[in-house]
Amino acid sequence: MSQSTEQGTVWLTQEAHDKLRSELEELKGPVRQEIIARISAARDEGDLKENGGYHAAREEQGKLEGKIRQLEDMLERAEVGETPPDDGVVEPGMVVTYKFEGDDDDEAETFLLGAREIEPEGLQVFSPQSPLGSAINGKPRGETVSYEAPNGKTLRVVILDAKPFTG
Repeated sequence: MSQSTEQGTVWLTQEAHDKLRSELEELKGPVRQEIIARISAARDEGDLKENGGYHAAREEQGKLEGKIRQLEDMLERAEVGETPPDDGVVEPGMVVTYKFEGDDDDEAETFLLGAREIEPEGLQVFSPQSPLGSAINGKPRGETVSYEAPNGKTLRVVILDAKPFTG
């Protein structure tokens, strides 16, 4: 799916790039126009201090403009690439199954290593810059890896599988 660094390149599949581009066009077109129309209608009602509809629409407009800027930035930094190879090595765009060392296999967890902006339904996304993501990035299936959790504890995980995301 995708990977990003704070201001670096964002890796996207063609499908993810097209989806984000489409979302951006929708937000900049019909959605933005609808909010502007609501602000204008509320403004025409008069006293803006006590106009809840006006203030709600302005707040929604602020959130929309922030989302538009976020998508524009991501697409500007995007590098469209192919789905990673199915070689069992963890990298952005892979669905990773892991367990904490000592846990049973039935306690395994699965997530997509990529950018959180493109969270597929039913699949949690971890950034490659997250503590777990950076610890396992580039490591092969079967390897045990240590990383420091945000609470300061050192955790050990076993990489059970890494497959390209196909969703």
